[in-house]
Amino acid sequence: MLTKDEGLVKGLKENYQNVDLDGKVRAILDYAVALTIKPHGVKDEHVQKLRDAGCSDLEILDVCQITSYFNFVNRMAEGLGVKLEAEYQ
Repeated sequence: MLTKDEGLVKGLKENYQNVDLDGKVRAILDYAVALTIKPHGVKDEHVQKLRDAGCSDLEILDVCQITSYFNFVNRMAEGLGVKLEAEYQ
């Protein structure tokens, strides 16, 4: 949303795989989705794809931590029945 590019935001919400993204961004999103959907399925190969796309070890750590944090917070909110404020829906 910070991009102010409504088309990009809409495309990312619908299916990021259909959006024209550079290889590094796509690799990051692929990793984040894999970590979110099937964390026990994330293997060395997933990390290597990030490196091959140009991510440094620090960037990989950041992606892992940010993805994990948001998954944690969202699961806590869902588990406790937290409702979004009207302005965020």
